[in-house]
Amino acid sequence: MLARSSWKRRLSRLLLVALLLSLGPVVELRWLAPSTSAFMLRAEARAVASGHSDARVRYRWSDLNSISPQLALAVIAAEDQHFPEHWGFDLAALRSAWRHNRAHARIRGGSTLSQQLAKNLFLSPSRSYLRKGAEAYFTLLLEALWPKRRILETYLNIVEFGDGVFGAEAASEAYFNKASRDLTANEAALLAAVLPNPQVLTVRRPSRFVRARAAWILRQMRQLGGPDYLRRVQ
Repeated sequence: MLARSSWKRRLSRLLLVALLLSLGPVVELRWLAPSTSAFMLRAEARAVASGHSDARVRYRWSDLNSISPQLALAVIAAEDQHFPEHWGFDLAALRSAWRHNRAHARIRGGSTLSQQLAKNLFLSPSRSYLRKGAEAYFTLLLEALWPKRRILETYLNIVEFGDGVFGAEAASEAYFNKASRDLTANEAALLAAVLPNPQVLTVRRPSRFVRARAAWILRQMRQLGGPDYLRRVQ
C-alpha cells in the first residue's frame, strides 16, 4: 500500500512538472512573437539531412494589423469557417471529415486553426494517438489563455506556405515581391489554397487543383461577407 501511494505521489509530481513546463511557453507566447516553431525546426533539420545545411527558413513576424485582411479571411474561409464561434474543436467538421475519409482515398482533415496552430507551434506532423492527444491539450490551453485574434495572428505568422517559407510576410515577399499588407484577394486565396500540403502544392506553379481550390476559396470569402467578417474575431 505504501509503495502504491509513493508511486501515485511521484506520478502526480511528474504530471505537475509537465503541466508547468507546457504552460510556461503558452503564457509567454500570448504576448511575445515566437522566434521559431516546431515545424520551422523540422524544416531546418530536413535541410541539413538532405545536405543543404546552408538553406535557411524564411520567417519574419508581422502584427495582424500589418497583414492584409484578405489573407486572414482567405485562411478562415479555407480552413476553419467556424473559427470565431468554436472552443478549439469543430465537431461538425470532424464528423464530415470522418465520413469523407471512409469513402475516399484522398484524406481530408477536420482540424481547426487552433488545432493547427498547436501542432505547428509545439508538435510534429505525425499522426500518432500520442501526438493527437498532445495537440488536443495544447489546443485547449491556447483557447483558454489566448483571445481568438492572437490565435489567428500567430497562425498567419508561422504557418508554412512552401518549403522553408513560413508566415504571411515571408510568403508575400517570396511569391509576390510585396509586403503582406498589400496582398489582393486573389493572391490571398492562392496562398490559402496550398495550406493542405505546402510541400507538394505550390504558389509559383499552381496546379489545376490549386487554381480550382483558390477559386473556391474566393467564393467562400464572398459568402462570408468579405473582410467585415473579421470583426467577429475578438
